[in-house]
Amino acid sequence: MAGQRETEDRRGRDSLGARTAKRVTLRDVAEAAGVSHQTVSRAINSKGEIDPETRRRVLDVARRLRYRPSRFARGLVNPEVVTVGLIVPDVVNPYFPEFMAGVFAAADQRGWQVLVASTENSRDRELTLVRSLGRQVDALVAYLSHPDAQLEPYVGGVPLVIVDRGLDSSTYALVKVATADGVRAGMRHLIDRGHRRIGMIDCEPVCDPLVRRRTFLEVAEEHALPIDESWVVVEDQSLDGGAAAFEALHTAHPDLTAVFAFNDLVAIGALRAARRLGVRVPDDCALVGYDGLSVTDLLDPPLTTLHLDKRRLGELAVHQVDQLLAGELPPPAVLTPRLNVRGTT
Repeated sequence: MAGQRETEDRRGRDSLGARTAKRVTLRDVAEAAGVSHQTVSRAINSKGEIDPETRRRVLDVARRLRYRPSRFARGLVNPEVVTVGLIVPDVVNPYFPEFMAGVFAAADQRGWQVLVASTENSRDRELTLVRSLGRQVDALVAYLSHPDAQLEPYVGGVPLVIVDRGLDSSTYALVKVATADGVRAGMRHLIDRGHRRIGMIDCEPVCDPLVRRRTFLEVAEEHALPIDESWVVVEDQSLDGGAAAFEALHTAHPDLTAVFAFNDLVAIGALRAARRLGVRVPDDCALVGYDGLSVTDLLDPPLTTLHLDKRRLGELAVHQVDQLLAGELPPPAVLTPRLNVRGTT
């Protein structure tokens, strides 16, 4: 315990005033865990020939001491500056540049630098990126869908903030979006406007586990709406996906009077399809999006949407990193969408 206290007492502040810590070495972890440094290396790098219980114990010690595999020997970054790795699902989707801008601004305030990588909406790429980027940075902020047990061997001792996964964690810091609250607000708005035949354009989420669809159907049941799973169409997260979904809904349910869209991107596609079909929005069919993308300001009519402050989401993620680097596991930070009523309802 004396060795652990000595390690934890090494904290200071860097030349830019950001809270930081003197780097814990692999041998510090080995000493605290009561194993050899070779065993620590095998545990951190997910090598074979190590007992699973021993590996778990070593990783717990590494997290407690805030051990981070050395990135300086490879000359990748400036050792005097905290470097945060940022993993997003899709840099083309206009949602994520706004989130990234919040991360960049908050990191810049602290004198930190950010390295960005994309999973390209591939769940299979997540673990590989966590391991490879984690070896180059002091901490990670990431959109990830894998549960903690699957992430653990790839994260090692790197402080990790998970964004909008929809799963709780006692191991990693979280930034959560109150998605269900947003969906309920959008549905209540449509119901208050007299709509009962409401369709939903859904998409396969990368992180959030089907919260939108589940909440949509729960609200429909609570209000005894004459709709069921057949009023939900699943399509790609794209303009074309939104257009195809709206056409499918309109064909299957010509008495449709409103549509709740998975996000603003597919809502824009739905609006374009409605115009092609001669469906007037909002006179014939109301439309609600989700996310509050800046680009929706350019639509005619402007899109009613559940606005999420994506820059603030990025700032909250960096604040969580700050807490982790100070040796604390903070409670989840939660951001709630706000209904922005405009021309499509």
